[in-house]
Amino acid sequence: MAFGEFVAFIAACMALNAMSIDIMLPALPLLHDDFKLTDPNQAQSIIAFFLIGTGFSQIFYGPLADRFGRKPIIIAGLSLFIVAGFLTLLADSFAALLAARALQGIGAGAPRVMAISMVRDCYAGALMARVMSLAVMVFMIVPVLAPSLGQLVLMAAPSWHWVFGVLVASGIALLAWTISRLSETLHPERRMPLTPRAVYSAYRQTLTTRRCMGYTVAVTLIFGAHMGFIHSSQQIFVGVFHAGDSFPLLFAAIALTTGLAAFTNSKLVRRVGMRRLSVSALVAIVVINIFHLALDLAGYETLLLFMLLQGASVFAFGLLGANLNALAMEPMGHIAGTASSIIGFVSTIGGALIGMGIGLTFNGTVIPLNGAYVALAAASLAIAWFTEKPMRAQDE
Repeated sequence: MAFGEFVAFIAACMALNAMSIDIMLPALPLLHDDFKLTDPNQAQSIIAFFLIGTGFSQIFYGPLADRFGRKPIIIAGLSLFIVAGFLTLLADSFAALLAARALQGIGAGAPRVMAISMVRDCYAGALMARVMSLAVMVFMIVPVLAPSLGQLVLMAAPSWHWVFGVLVASGIALLAWTISRLSETLHPERRMPLTPRAVYSAYRQTLTTRRCMGYTVAVTLIFGAHMGFIHSSQQIFVGVFHAGDSFPLLFAAIALTTGLAAFTNSKLVRRVGMRRLSVSALVAIVVINIFHLALDLAGYETLLLFMLLQGASVFAFGLLGANLNALAMEPMGHIAGTASSIIGFVSTIGGALIGMGIGLTFNGTVIPLNGAYVALAAASLAIAWFTEKPMRAQDE
């Protein structure tokens, strides 16, 4: 692949996860009604189960990819994603649907891990962060459009089954692209043996590398805050602000700021540096959400204020993903697949559970969401700061 196609392919691998989450949002009320769920927050579980499946699968994909290469693992994962997609269409109970969604998440974990591994195979340092930023900028088209696409599908055919059908079609398209165009990025001489000792050594190196795990925990916490927004978004826009059918457009407007942030990051990262941008973005999230929380508690919350302040938080979040992942991956080039799988496992499982917890605390206001942003961003900032501390001391 040429550089542009490679960036687009990485973006597509990342976008499959975003599509699988965001296209569901307009269908949540239909799921609640069709399956006669008792708790209005229960339909959100289809997001959490998908993410849990994605997270747990990644811990296995890394060692397999370091042994057999990236392309075969993507093909296997996408094949499972497609099969699980058909199972969601056949689900006759909410429990069966959740099981199929978890299986679908397991399949989606492969392109998620391989995307980061392939970028690390080919690039390092600030250039890696720039490639990731460009990929994020392209892939952000999906979460911007996905809720609107889901709404359009439901307008044409008011059944949640058709929304899952779109995911099956997306998986088939990405599988065809992989088979026909992707070249293997892991050279044979860099492949690791798939033995208990080699796998244990790779896991141990990753888990004991302070820089890798410090930034992994930092990205997990802030990703959890972002997932809390996604979990709660439909109820916030429809239940709190009575936005109704405007929900997909309002969600898209906020999601668009992440793409703008990724573009900004791709221009600044080589000049300013990944660490400085990350710390600045975390400080911004803390300050923005303290102000936002104060407005909530004083009773001044409006749709316009929410759009502006949440959009600013999501913009700052957009400066973090590529940089924190690149910082975590930078010392792990020799075991990129395994390192990427552990980073993905921790951040996805942790973020999913945190996001689900925030979603379940929804009480008809945005106070739980903004309080969670303040606490999680402050904790992420502290961890990133202490992760950098030994490096700063060494530089001095």
